[in-house]
Amino acid sequence: MTPFKNLPSHGRSGTPRRLFLGLMAAVALFPAASMAQGQKVFRVGVTQIVSHAALDADEKGFEVGLASAGFKEGVNVMYLRRNAQGDLAAADTIAREFASERVDLIHAIATPTAQAVMRTGTRIPVVFSSVTDPVLADIVPSNSAAGQKTGTHVTGVSDLWPVRLQFETYARAVPRAKTWGTIYNPKESNSLSHIQVMRETAQNLGLTLVEATVDSSEEVGPVAAWLAGKVQAITVTSDNTTMANLEAIARVCDQHKIALFAGDIDSVARGAVMAYGPDYFLVGYSAGRKAALVLKGIRPGDVPWGPVEIFSLVINTRAARAQGVTIPPELIARADKVLN
Repeated sequence: MTPFKNLPSHGRSGTPRRLFLGLMAAVALFPAASMAQGQKVFRVGVTQIVSHAALDADEKGFEVGLASAGFKEGVNVMYLRRNAQGDLAAADTIAREFASERVDLIHAIATPTAQAVMRTGTRIPVVFSSVTDPVLADIVPSNSAAGQKTGTHVTGVSDLWPVRLQFETYARAVPRAKTWGTIYNPKESNSLSHIQVMRETAQNLGLTLVEATVDSSEEVGPVAAWLAGKVQAITVTSDNTTMANLEAIARVCDQHKIALFAGDIDSVARGAVMAYGPDYFLVGYSAGRKAALVLKGIRPGDVPWGPVEIFSLVINTRAARAQGVTIPPELIARADKVLN
């Protein structure tokens, strides 16, 4: 049986109803925010760990989600946008800033920034997004499963990738590749949970996984070059340090004719052969709809957190040619989008 038989397809004409219908119905139960002059302007602190295509799309989706519920920048919302640029110490500083400023709500994009906010001990409402495993990261209580209420000041959206299905799919694209490489920052807890599943999947598929770690963005390119002489394909984890420097890996893969696979569709245009994963604009949009409920007076702990549920297969034939990969026709046929 093909692993794609029951895969959900990505809606091309608008926001997938299955993902957002429940949230939209809930928001509709509450009156739209008044736009009258003198009405409260909500201050929303946005803390992002680093800039890359996926997280930037998340931030945009969040703001669109809030705006669609009546919370518009310059009218009744003011954003305090901060970016740690991959510096964990800076993420802590930003979190403390928002806590002392007593913003009305914090949007924490990615695991390290959400953890930084939690370390402040603030009780300001927090809506997280692009967090791989919020339970493992101690962002939500251990007894709060996906789809449940946290009972705390936190809610949000997890971007947990379908790691096993991704690896199985990518292996079908390059069946002769028996030794695979991956790069990640061990300081990111989201990467550690992801890499564990990758190890198990590689073993089940009879593949060898060569792991390389980095501590900073500057190390990604050189480490990719080191991997090039040892592996036949590279797949990245949901690691922000690596994803922010995907182009550096792509250049190495083009030079050495090594297939590169990503896990989020926003990274495919940056030089990966393919990705089966989430659209991060929709991750942010879903988080924005949850934030709208909070700004309308609902306790964050009463708004269930949950994972993104819509995944897409996107293929980059230009990158495939550059890296010497011939994409099987059946994968092309099943792709939601093909970049030429």
